[in-house]
Amino acid sequence: MKVSHLLIVLPLVFAIAACEQKPPSASEQIKDKVNDALDRRPNEKLKDAAEDIRDGAKAAAKDLKEATK
Repeated sequence: MKVSHLLIVLPLVFAIAACEQKPPSASEQIKDKVNDALDRRPNEKLKDAAEDIRDGAKAAAKDLKEATK
C-alpha cells in the first residue's frame, strides 16, 4: 500500500472510531456474537466489511509503529 493512501485512510478511520456510541449491554453483546457466528445480523455484509477495515487499520497502525522504531 502506498504511503499516501495510508496517510489519507488512517485519519478517516480514526475519526470514525472516535465517534462516541452507547456501550452495548452484556446480553446485546452475546446476541450480536451469536448472530455474527450464524451470519444473521442485519446488514451482515456491511458489518463484515467494516470489521475487515477495522482490522486492516489496526494492522496498518501496528506496521507503521514498528517501521518508525
